[in-house]
Amino acid sequence: MHKRRILVIDDSEDIHKDFARLLCPPKAEDLDDLSQMEASLFGAPSSGGDSSEPIELDSAFQGQEGLAKVQEAQAAGRPYALVFLDYRMPPGWNGYETLRRLHQVAPSVPVVLCSAFSDFSWEKMDKEFAGAHVLKELRKPFDKGALQKLVRTLTEPGVS
Repeated sequence: MHKRRILVIDDSEDIHKDFARLLCPPKAEDLDDLSQMEASLFGAPSSGGDSSEPIELDSAFQGQEGLAKVQEAQAAGRPYALVFLDYRMPPGWNGYETLRRLHQVAPSVPVVLCSAFSDFSWEKMDKEFAGAHVLKELRKPFDKGALQKLVRTLTEPGVS
């Protein structure tokens, strides 16, 4: 069984931790005693998107780093199945610039733009990236269900 590879490009370490917590919960053998009791009482947390394929989550904290990771993954024959991209990442590239460059090297990789702000134009994005495989939006703060549904929808073959 291979893993679904997902890249999170965001300047906030807390956002990376949220993605890991929501998509890659610990296995039962990795839980401490209190967490194991909680899981036995209330049920184990669902895995990343309720899929049979585990998720391999990778992180980049700036657009330039994210682009380099996508290029390395492509060259190694292990491309990402999905990229979550923050729109604001000072002092580096913003989400628009990062998306433009990602689209040049990996046009078929689905990208989900994540932001708490609405200071970018979806019309402009749709116009420029009309040929993009998938371009979606996920508002911060995001909920577990919406995140897992996007992962399921955008990474599993035959699910749309």
